[in-house]
Amino acid sequence: MLIGIDTGAKNLWSAEDSLDELARLAETADLKVVGRLSQKLSAPQNVTYLGSGKLEESKRLSQELGADVVLFDDELSPRQESTLAREFGDRLMVVDRTALILSIFADHATSREGKLQVELAQLEYELPRLRGKWSHLTKEKLGGGTGARFGSGESQLESDRRMIRKRIAILKKKIGAVERERLTQRSRRQASRIFRIVLVGYTNAGKSTLLNRLSSAEVLAYDKLFATLDATTRRIGFEGGRQATLTDTVGFINKLPHTLVASFKSTLDEVREADLLLHVVDAASPVSRAQIASVQEVLLELGAEKKPQLLVFNKSDELDRDGRTALLSRWQGSVAVSALTGGGINELRRRLEVLSS
Repeated sequence: MLIGIDTGAKNLWSAEDSLDELARLAETADLKVVGRLSQKLSAPQNVTYLGSGKLEESKRLSQELGADVVLFDDELSPRQESTLAREFGDRLMVVDRTALILSIFADHATSREGKLQVELAQLEYELPRLRGKWSHLTKEKLGGGTGARFGSGESQLESDRRMIRKRIAILKKKIGAVERERLTQRSRRQASRIFRIVLVGYTNAGKSTLLNRLSSAEVLAYDKLFATLDATTRRIGFEGGRQATLTDTVGFINKLPHTLVASFKSTLDEVREADLLLHVVDAASPVSRAQIASVQEVLLELGAEKKPQLLVFNKSDELDRDGRTALLSRWQGSVAVSALTGGGINELRRRLEVLSS
């Protein structure tokens, strides 16, 4: 059961667009969507996310539709999550957008670095939410008796906190070692003065397919969200023997969890060190403008918003000639390509050759 808030804010993402994307995320996590519900509010309620009447409606509707999971389209605060878990009861699992994205990342991480980064993000998300997990024990022991605060619930809570903090420290140390290795690799590329191109874009825009097309690489590319988590660098050649490096990075998404941005720092440092950002956009997406805006928000968060960018509209084979013409007219200086069929790739190569010279 999908649940969201319609704030009425005048931005490129409508409440329905956001719930549509949440549905795709749910499907990526092998969940079947049975229904959706949203409420018009200026902001989520501090404690219950929804208003009291809408909360009761969501509880009734979830039960009628036979839902097992209630999926919220925002990151819930620890207080909201704890309250909603009590409201929906043991039969329904309360999950927010951030937890769902973290779960998908955990399923798709294949490299040692990716697994470390995702585990760190998950633990940093989980740490402030531990109290709610043990509230049933602390309530039993905090009935008013002397020394109740030292009950088994509190002891278990503190024990879990210590274990998680210890694991976070270990993970940060391991990731730090990986960062140093990656820094050494980047330093070598800088010393060679080779032009560095980095692919950025919304998840499932086709960055990995474009990397394969431009570099004759054989990076696995799937038509699903967050298929690629690890940075992959390949060399591409131009006429006259000049070369450049082309690096694929993790795809971005609307409401990308800050814990993931922080945990993937070493991977995303590639973006900050780039000479050129190749911003890949799904030309056929009905929300392409909103996706472009979301990518720009993440680049701002990374401090890479002033990097030179070339906008590349991929999947242009799904548009007719008039659609492609209108797109290129609206976004002056952009390139329309199809990484799948090879259409427009020669023009993109010419543009890259000029920009890298």
